Amino acid sequence: MMRKVTRRLMLLDTASLYFRAYFGVPDSVKAPDGTPVNAVRGLLDFIDRLVKDHHPDDLVACMDADWRPHWRVELIPSYKAHRVAEEHAAGPDEEEVPDTLSPQVPVIEEVLDALGIARVGVDGYEADDVIGTFTTRARGPVDIVTGDRDLYQLVDDARGVRVLYPLRGVGTLQLTDEAFLREKYGVDGPGYADLALLRGDPSDGLPGVPGIGEKTAAKLLAEFGDLAGIMAAVDDPASRLSPAQRKRLDAARPYVAIAPRVVRVAADVPLPVVDPALPRAPRDPAALDALTARWGLGGSLERLLGTLRR
Repeated sequence: MMRKVTRRLMLLDTASLYFRAYFGVPDSVKAPDGTPVNAVRGLLDFIDRLVKDHHPDDLVACMDADWRPHWRVELIPSYKAHRVAEEHAAGPDEEEVPDTLSPQVPVIEEVLDALGIARVGVDGYEADDVIGTFTTRARGPVDIVTGDRDLYQLVDDARGVRVLYPLRGVGTLQLTDEAFLREKYGVDGPGYADLALLRGDPSDGLPGVPGIGEKTAAKLLAEFGDLAGIMAAVDDPASRLSPAQRKRLDAARPYVAIAPRVVRVAADVPLPVVDPALPRAPRDPAALDALTARWGLGGSLERLLGTLRR
C-alpha cells in the first residue's frame, strides 16, 4: 500500500514582503539605468531564504488585486480610509506608496511569472482573502508568510496552519501557532478575529467598541467564548458583564453586526486554476534572461535559481 505524500504549501503576502524589502534594502541597489530595484531584489532574496529554511513543496505569491474592496468600504466606510492618498492624479482610491516602489511592482510580477512561481490576485479581493481561501482548501500543512497580524485568525494547529511573521527580514521569523496566540493574546486563531473586531485597529480604520481594549476583549472572549456569546451576555441580565461593558456593547450593536464580514478574511474567493508546485527551472528562460539584463537582478536571482534547482 502506497503512503500518501503530504505537500507543504507556503503562501506569501507578497505586498507585505516587498514593502519590507523596499524599506530594508538600500535604494542604492539599482538597475543598469539607475532605476532602484531594491524591492525586486529584496523580495527575491526573501523567497530564496524562505525556500531554503522551510522547504515548501508548493508556493503561491498572493497579490492585492484590490487593497480596499468596495464591499468592505460599503460596510465600514472608514476601512483603510486614512491610507487613501488625498491628492493623487490616478484617482481618489489610490494608496499612497513611495514613488520609487510602485514602478518596481510590475517588474516583480514579470519576474515571478518568468520564474514560474504561481501568482494569484482576484478582482474585488485583498491578498488576505486569497490566502484565506487557499488555506481553507489546503489538504496539508500551510505556512503563511506575512507582516500582517490580521492573518493570525487562520492559525489552526489541528490542520498545521501557522503564520511566519518576519521580525528582521525573513531570516528571523516569529512562528505563530495556537500556543503563541494563547500566551500573547489569550485567544486561538478564530478568536483573534473577534479580538481585533472588539478592540479595533487604527491601521485598518476599524473603530472597535469604544472602551473595550485588547485586555478587556480577551477577558470577555475567555468568559463568553466568542463574539456571539458576548452579545448574548449583553441580553442576559444574569451575565457577569459590568454595567459599563453592557452599555458599551449594547451601543455598539450596529458595528458588531457588520464588522465580522469586514474583519474576517474571505474563504470563498473564486481562485483561478494554477499550478502551485515550486518550479525547479524557469518557466520562461528567455523572458527571465531579458529581465535580468534590463533590471540587473544579478546575484539575487542566481541564488534563488540555485535554490530552486536543489
